[in-house]
Amino acid sequence: MSTNTQQTTLSQRVAERRKALEDRFPVWPRDTIARHFSKACSSYKDRPYIYIDGEEFTYGEVWEQAIQYAKAFIKIGVKRRDHVAVLMNNDSTYPSLMIASSIVGAVFIPINAMLAKDELDYIITQSDTQFLILQETVKDRHHGDAVSELLDKPDLKENSQLEQVISVTDQEKVIDDRFLSWTDFTEGAHSISDEEVEQRWNDSRYPDEVAIIMYTSGSTGSPKGVMLTDDMLLRCAYSTCVSRAIEDGRVTFAPLPFYHCFAIIEAIFAMSYVGGSFISALGASPLQSLQLMEKYKANDYLCVPSTLVQLLNHPRVSEFEISSLFAMWCGAAPAPIPVWEKAIDVLGLTEVITGYGQTEVASSGVTTEIGDSLERLTTRVGRPKLGGTSGLPEFNGSSVQYKTIDRDTGKDLPAGSVGELAVRGASVTHGYYKKPDETAQVIDKDGWLRTGDVGRLDENGYIQLLGRSKEMYKVSGELVSPREVEIVISQHPAVNQVNVIGVPDSMTTEIGAAFIELKEGESCTRRDIIDWCSSRLARFKNPRHVWFIDASEWPMTSTGKVQKFRLEEIAKEKLSSKKS
Repeated sequence: MSTNTQQTTLSQRVAERRKALEDRFPVWPRDTIARHFSKACSSYKDRPYIYIDGEEFTYGEVWEQAIQYAKAFIKIGVKRRDHVAVLMNNDSTYPSLMIASSIVGAVFIPINAMLAKDELDYIITQSDTQFLILQETVKDRHHGDAVSELLDKPDLKENSQLEQVISVTDQEKVIDDRFLSWTDFTEGAHSISDEEVEQRWNDSRYPDEVAIIMYTSGSTGSPKGVMLTDDMLLRCAYSTCVSRAIEDGRVTFAPLPFYHCFAIIEAIFAMSYVGGSFISALGASPLQSLQLMEKYKANDYLCVPSTLVQLLNHPRVSEFEISSLFAMWCGAAPAPIPVWEKAIDVLGLTEVITGYGQTEVASSGVTTEIGDSLERLTTRVGRPKLGGTSGLPEFNGSSVQYKTIDRDTGKDLPAGSVGELAVRGASVTHGYYKKPDETAQVIDKDGWLRTGDVGRLDENGYIQLLGRSKEMYKVSGELVSPREVEIVISQHPAVNQVNVIGVPDSMTTEIGAAFIELKEGESCTRRDIIDWCSSRLARFKNPRHVWFIDASEWPMTSTGKVQKFRLEEIAKEKLSSKKS
């Protein structure tokens, strides 16, 4: 079959699948998360929805769980607009807890399970979390001990709203008597009637209220709670379905953390629009990933370049029967053409895309088009997603609109100009929780949000991403604020001054590098700094490179500021000499 014929056939398939979606949703249903899932779980009751830890859960089972958790929430006193946070690894209960939160009209707060104690303390307090569902131990993180220490703080009542901690643990006894055990939490559902849940649900049907607060790192160093409504989240998920032409019953392999918007929108929510399912396998090795894709006949693979490359290079990759796989979304960082070519060849893919977005846009704002050339996949991150019935006519059928602005003045730039990317639309946040100053700095009166990224819109409306205007960097898709890392390192008793930058890394795309000036007479090693950071920061935030310099070696401006771009040059030289 010729290339042109293949492209025509692919275009026809894509058009047919998009029409099927449009026929199913001829008018945009302004639902809450709970209302949407009640429809999906009714329509696809007996279909598998989640594959996790060797188990399968149907839509009907997920909904029944959600009803029970909603009753349990009401029993422990969760009211409308209360804040319910979840601090746990991927688990079959996670989607049901999110749905239950929506049923009772609460605000759901997914917390990164890799965070250290001080980071948890900040988010739990700043978010006004009242009810915390906690997995006491996640890998090497002892969250139970951390939260127990938080409860012991004398100023807890003054600074925190935390009322109840529910412990999800395999152990017979919870770590702290003040925690409510998972058994007691779930058994509380028995005393709440169906009528009580129905009444609460009827009172919680407003899709423009904040449904989720999702925390993301900020350039000021402290994480910011991005406020997202039901409608923002659901529009973003549905527009993914339209853009990717996701077919009825798709099976998506999504080895992503449930606390991240990538998993929430592109897997948990998106699959529910087509009666599809997703395979959760957080931290799966390349071999495990291949085994799971074979076992569950995955059609689709959500990944980042670092995990993709490891999977493609596995010596046993050709042994697995994964002929069901045809689609892939590889995002979070650019991948060179040879990686795309190898993925298509080794995995037998016919539909590959990349995309771009951020938590403030609910997840993805743009994707490339199915059938785009590899050259475009490598040099562009996409154009505003097709919205179908969720799109807005003023945005040419998308839910969002992008432009470039002058970084210093904020003024609009001519078409095709390089500048800071700004976005507005129906899936763009209206602000950060309890951070009016930070909100005002990035969102203007017309709703345009400054992304902090530099790029341009080409003649086809595709975004060419050129870098970040701020100094943040991404480690395996996770955003890191250098300032946050600098604050932690500066608290080390031997450190006089520190500056952190992101440097290229073959495994994680970027990684942290710390330049440190020690106090006079003090000594310190790289291991001392790494150990200091490990107990205070999530692992992905820890700098891999630590270089000690004298006070006279800092590259300074005339006004006494450290020139970070010069540090990047120095780092490049150090890394080059290390390789040679």
